[in-house]
Amino acid sequence: MSTAAPILIADDQRDVLQALRLMLKAEGFATVTVADPKEAIEAVRSKTFAAALLDLNYTRDTTSGQEGLELIAKLRELDGDLPLVVMTAWGTIDLAVQAIRAGAGDFVEKPWDNQRLLSVLRTQLALGAARRKANRLQAENEMLKADERADSGEFIAGSDVMRAVMSMVDRVAPSDANVLITGENGTGKSDLVELIHQRSRRADQAFIKVNMGGISEHLFESEMFGHVRGAFTDAKADRIGRFELADSGTLFLDEIGNIPLSQQAKLLRVLEDGEFERVGSSRTLAVDVRMVSATNADLDALIGESRFRQDLLFRLNTVEIHLPALREREDDILRLAKRFLHSHCERYRRSGMSLSTQAQQTLRRYAWPGNVRELNHVLERAVLMAAGDKIDAGDLQLKRGSSGQSESSGGSVMNGMTLDAAEEVLIRQALTRSSNNLSHAADALGLSRAALYRRLEKYGIEAS
Repeated sequence: MSTAAPILIADDQRDVLQALRLMLKAEGFATVTVADPKEAIEAVRSKTFAAALLDLNYTRDTTSGQEGLELIAKLRELDGDLPLVVMTAWGTIDLAVQAIRAGAGDFVEKPWDNQRLLSVLRTQLALGAARRKANRLQAENEMLKADERADSGEFIAGSDVMRAVMSMVDRVAPSDANVLITGENGTGKSDLVELIHQRSRRADQAFIKVNMGGISEHLFESEMFGHVRGAFTDAKADRIGRFELADSGTLFLDEIGNIPLSQQAKLLRVLEDGEFERVGSSRTLAVDVRMVSATNADLDALIGESRFRQDLLFRLNTVEIHLPALREREDDILRLAKRFLHSHCERYRRSGMSLSTQAQQTLRRYAWPGNVRELNHVLERAVLMAAGDKIDAGDLQLKRGSSGQSESSGGSVMNGMTLDAAEEVLIRQALTRSSNNLSHAADALGLSRAALYRRLEKYGIEAS
């Protein structure tokens, strides 16, 4: 085992420092040695260490361990996550307890047993790495949550049908009830789920999103429940699953119609009992997770085809909220368009742009088969392509006519399109026809699933 950062060794005996340095070097560890607490403090102030191995007794006296206890306190102030292992020739239970209380992770006695020392050190290194990773992830999560809140703004829901949706959200969000969001592709189901999380009592906890269409069947358990090292060939380390990551927070399962039937019973158990085991472990773990799901699939039809468990659906949809298509919320079209216009103007540094009267009329008349997501893409393209500050109807490039012809209207839809644009249209068609089943869409397009994923990423298509 090796580590990028060295291990600090502090002891006032030169032969002890030499022996420890050679032993740890043979095990692949880099080391830095110091002879007194002052040097140890200066070293930690100037360098990052993976762990510290500290003597408890120095020049002041040789029995009390007081200098070592003071050193622990100082190092804890400098680096609260630094794993500390103490050693003393006068190792007593009382002194070891004092060291642990002061902040040490463990202790060894002199003369030490090599295997015992290495085992203790490796354990502390693993714990220290886990603490640092957890702190880093927490910081990154807070940054992401701040960014999301800054970018999302007020959820636009001014039309009559959306006011009814928001009334239901207001009633459901503060509870812990499981919620199922249904609606066509691109209607904004993910945004609505995030809004429910932000208005819940779990708003300050984790929000974990899982695209069920992107998890292969053989990795389902590992992704959702985690695994222990050695559970299978590629399990080289323990892994935390999505349920553990979402503990005390919200777990969002997108595209739930794509959950393999063989895995649905395992998911049902967690929803019923709040318990599961990591792959390769017999230890039962308990979690407290608020579940929110979304789909554009007809789950009742899937149940009729024996492809989805009815008892799982009962657990997922304590409350079901249907998100209307954009064509059903005409009063929101211009509000959303102006929101997207402002966002893309900031992104591409094109200030002062606005929509002409003709462009606004075109936006309102269009049928929006791709819903809110399509409207967003149209405004982004218009901001990039418009010659002046005023976006006209032609800049919107809605080639399917003001009546909102569907994408299946034939070759005229493709007229004037680039190859990439035509490919994007065909992919969106295939996703719509397959009810967002990526395997079926890939087959219809004559692509492998991996090739379809690459194209979804290329065109910024979220299959939800």
